[in-house]
Amino acid sequence: MSQHILSVLVENKPSVLARISSLLARRGFNIHSMAVGPTADEGMSRMTIVVDAPEMEQVKKQLHKLVNVVRITELDPQTSLEREIMLIRVSAAPGKRGELLEIGTIFKATVIDVSTASMCFQVIGEPRKINDFVELVRPYGIVELVKSGRIAMGRDTKTRKLRAIG
Repeated sequence: MSQHILSVLVENKPSVLARISSLLARRGFNIHSMAVGPTADEGMSRMTIVVDAPEMEQVKKQLHKLVNVVRITELDPQTSLEREIMLIRVSAAPGKRGELLEIGTIFKATVIDVSTASMCFQVIGEPRKINDFVELVRPYGIVELVKSGRIAMGRDTKTRKLRAIG
């Protein structure tokens, strides 16, 4: 199965998230990530759903039938903007902190907490960047890790044209 990224504009009403996740679960699809947040319109929320599925046409048709769903867009991972935020606490003996700080600098990670035994980093970026950071600090010992879930939107077509020119 392949991963699909759906951007779903919904009315900001109770139980919309539950109905959408239930629909996906009933169809046997694994939700890899789901993030929900407000939009510029106070009455709307945007859900970014990353789901493992063989194909999405039937799922999109089913989602459209839900009362509070306004618009569904499947985003192309190659042409969309994607970000996650991660907090990761790593074992950090005093002699290893310099190495961890160097890794953090390469990934533009921010140290947000330091204790006698660990350091906690905040890392923001594309999912691949987040995963690469995890793999580089894994040998030091991951104490705790939490990710926000992916958020995504399509690139502005005007932006693409400007990049093509420049």
